[in-house]
Amino acid sequence: MPRLINQNGQREFRRALRSDGTPSEGRLWTMLRAKQVENLQFRRQYGMGPYVLDFYCPELKLAIELDGGIHFNDEQRINDEQRTLFLQQHFGITILRFENIDVIRHPQAIIESIKRFKKLKEDRTKPTP
Repeated sequence: MPRLINQNGQREFRRALRSDGTPSEGRLWTMLRAKQVENLQFRRQYGMGPYVLDFYCPELKLAIELDGGIHFNDEQRINDEQRTLFLQQHFGITILRFENIDVIRHPQAIIESIKRFKKLKEDRTKPTP
């Protein structure tokens, strides 16, 4: 069975993405790293199947994707939708998408979205009395 997480063939590509990331990715990483948000561990440029996720929290099965200008054309939008569907169906991963500019203008809104997602997930898994 082929390896589905952090495939060896993606290693150099993931490393390049980390070192050549956008300023928005770098800024968001400073907010997510070292369990600063709700004590959640995030990974940067994490391989999942044929895709590389900008940020991934295994505990929540949550990916955070930052979209720049390339994501605003019809072809890329379709690719993003197919990617989201694939990751949801095959791995149960939910993707929260934000524009790069959101990291600069509204960074706390991204953090609050993660906290809300965590709470929603916790509420769904609580046993009903």
